[in-house]
Amino acid sequence: MRIQQPTIKGRLQKRYKRFLADVEVAPGEVVTAHCPNTGSLTGCLPENAPCILRDSQDPKRKLRYTLQTIQVDGTWVNVDTGLPNKLVPEAIRAGLIPALRGYPTVSTEVKYGTSSRIDVLLEKDDGSKCYVEVKNTTLMRGKRALFPDAITSRGRKHLFELIDMVHEGHRAMMFYCISRADATSFGPATEVDPAYCETLLEAVKAGVELQAWSTLVQPKSFELGKRLRIHLPS
Repeated sequence: MRIQQPTIKGRLQKRYKRFLADVEVAPGEVVTAHCPNTGSLTGCLPENAPCILRDSQDPKRKLRYTLQTIQVDGTWVNVDTGLPNKLVPEAIRAGLIPALRGYPTVSTEVKYGTSSRIDVLLEKDDGSKCYVEVKNTTLMRGKRALFPDAITSRGRKHLFELIDMVHEGHRAMMFYCISRADATSFGPATEVDPAYCETLLEAVKAGVELQAWSTLVQPKSFELGKRLRIHLPS
């Protein structure tokens, strides 16, 4: 997918209060940008790292710029949690994810579960459905991508709701979108959130499917990469 909004380059100074980031866009000129990510972004916030801001060019907006990508050890990392939710349905419609082919109807943000919305709902003409929850993943240890990067009760809630969909006779999948190209495998971050890991194992046992894919991140594009091996604790 192409990034349609204008972008500018900068250097990250600091991220604070979760949703704010100071970025130097010219010598001595620092702007405050919106950081669209509630996670800790561990390992993704090196001081003075090259980064890309989207420019809304909207004078009425409180924060004109949005932090989109940060370069970490030479690799561009997407930090905007909203982009995977656009990329994955686009990839499904293009037939790029073999396990999710054959569904003529692809809907997004559909109400289900307990006051929730499923990221992607796939439907066949015979009425069969597949519920796909998408998780943006940025944390790395070595070459392994890990999720989550912070304790997430909301993430556990999504797993329980996918389990419910399986019990109702539907397919359900947790799709980990690794927002960087340098990962070779994926696993749950047991040290960060042991409860999430336990719930993930429960979900797999119940029949929830897992997929993890890397992405190719560039300042003006965000594309699906390759499927990664998933390692679960025994």
